[in-house]
Amino acid sequence: MTTVPRDTRLLFATRFLRLFAYGALSVVIVFYLIAVGLTERQTGLLLTLTLLGDTAISLAITTRADRIGRRRMLLVGALLMSAAGVAFACTTKFWVLLVAGTFGVISPSGGEVGPFLPIEQAALTGTTDDRDRTRLFAWYTLAGAFATALGALAGGLIAGGTGAEAIHRYRGVLVLNAGIGLVLALLFLRLSPAVEGEPSPESASAPRGPLTQLAGLHGSQQIVLTLAGLFALDAFGGGFIAQSFVAYWFHLRFGAEPAALGAIFCVANVLAGLSALLAARLASRFGLVQTMVWTHLPSNVLLILVPMMPTMALAVAVLFVRFSISQMDVPTRQSYVMAVVTPRERSAAGGITGVARTIGAAISPAFVGLLFAMPAFINWPFFIAGTLKIAYDVLLYRGFKSLRPAERTQERS
Repeated sequence: MTTVPRDTRLLFATRFLRLFAYGALSVVIVFYLIAVGLTERQTGLLLTLTLLGDTAISLAITTRADRIGRRRMLLVGALLMSAAGVAFACTTKFWVLLVAGTFGVISPSGGEVGPFLPIEQAALTGTTDDRDRTRLFAWYTLAGAFATALGALAGGLIAGGTGAEAIHRYRGVLVLNAGIGLVLALLFLRLSPAVEGEPSPESASAPRGPLTQLAGLHGSQQIVLTLAGLFALDAFGGGFIAQSFVAYWFHLRFGAEPAALGAIFCVANVLAGLSALLAARLASRFGLVQTMVWTHLPSNVLLILVPMMPTMALAVAVLFVRFSISQMDVPTRQSYVMAVVTPRERSAAGGITGVARTIGAAISPAFVGLLFAMPAFINWPFFIAGTLKIAYDVLLYRGFKSLRPAERTQERS
């Protein structure tokens, strides 16, 4: 039996704890902000500006991680996550919340934000060989999906009551986020030096232009920037149906309460996590890009169908089917980015593509807030998201179907 390296176990643990916190927060954050007096428009604007602030922080951290130290940068991210949780729990003033969200790390979507994911991916890639990388990322995705599911369930159970009681319960979820940030910091301190990237020969001798100095890239700028643009488009579409907004949509459309929503998103995220394991098998047979596109397309068609369902039961059923295939592109996408750049560029490449996704996702909430403020348009986020994400699939396939990672090239040679 193969022994799992200690660093790998630690990184899986940090992923699980972090996504548990994000999942719990995603169910209640919109309810909390509206309960303390913000309007739907203010809530959407706050979440947009918060994610844009996270983008700048993440870019600064991830593009320096391979040079300054991955463990140090992960520690900084954990402390920022804790600080944001404390600030959101202690104040209801819009501008204070904005500053806290800008300089802290907080996730309204239930998905990854901040610098953690790209740095952890780069560290994990160094613990396995190319042929096992996608499988490792599939398990990493599964761990996160299960954590998000349990977090959503916990968030729904914690949230309850009305008026002041509900606000106190929502704040409990924010305090939980802050506490988990501190636990993450302790775990990151236990990582060994093996998670740090090794200097590559080309990094020492290659010319260092402005982009190289800024982003930590050496020879993969064009590939990374093109992927970043496509990922931003996908995330912009996805931002319209962030988990917190879908939860609030179920409340507006069918009167669903947080406890029921927590259970719904628990099941949905479990289905998404299980699909990641199948994605690894498909990728080994058909290729990473093909798996990314051909599993993502039907999930986006299903996304458009969700608001067309006349009852909550049918809408939830379509949502479950959609979740059962929608995340197959996640481990394959992550693996592909790590495969098409040099080892010394992995944190930077993951950071830049991750920041691009954050920027794309950050713009959408402001529009969703406007749409939710108008009852006739509450279904439009699903239609917009599905259309944009289908466009992403087509463009990705056209642009990268012939660029194979090293392991696929070796198989065909």
